Amino acid sequence: MTHSVRVLLESFDALSEPDRVAAAVEILRRVTPAEVELPEQALVEAGDKLFSLLDAEEQEAVNAKRQ
Repeated sequence: MTHSVRVLLESFDALSEPDRVAAAVEILRRVTPAEVELPEQALVEAGDKLFSLLDAEEQEAVNAKRQ
């Protein structure tokens, strides 16, 4: 692993959970299937996590409007 990759991962780890998910989604979007083969289970888990975070954000927005 190069120094640049280590720095990137350290920065990634320092992000908030929603920002980590957003960054991960963007990185996955930029990687073509020809460049790397991602296990289906990893994609399913990432999708589940993303939808959970989006649901939580939506619920927070709904609760804020009620107040």
